[in-house]
Amino acid sequence: MKSIVKSLFVLAIIAVVSSCGQKEGVFFENLKDGQEVGTSVLVKMGVSGMEIEPAGEVTKGKGHHHIIIDDNWVKTGEVVPADKTHIHFGKGQTETTLELTPGEHTLTLQFANGLHQSYGEAWSKTITVNVK
Repeated sequence: MKSIVKSLFVLAIIAVVSSCGQKEGVFFENLKDGQEVGTSVLVKMGVSGMEIEPAGEVTKGKGHHHIIIDDNWVKTGEVVPADKTHIHFGKGQTETTLELTPGEHTLTLQFANGLHQSYGEAWSKTITVNVK
């Protein structure tokens, strides 16, 4: 009887641990929605369910990050613009420092393929930061 109870306990622990895993998508590793930050903001970018690779090739299940400041995610298949508010990390970078003006800003993390074509809303994450 003890071994059955022990086995059920172990299975319950395994179920709880596996349900705590990161769901597929992109995420900010070090920032939370509504967080107060300084004007110089370290951003660590993560992804689960795809691999990071530099821009250039289109490989299924792979891509790279973009940060969009004060704008929305990019529709699936559309190319992420390249300007001062749409920052590309085509070398496969997963960390950067942004310089932001005081006030409230949205940061959208957008994953895209090797040609910078967006994987859409499902592969984006938007948070708001309050810059002091």
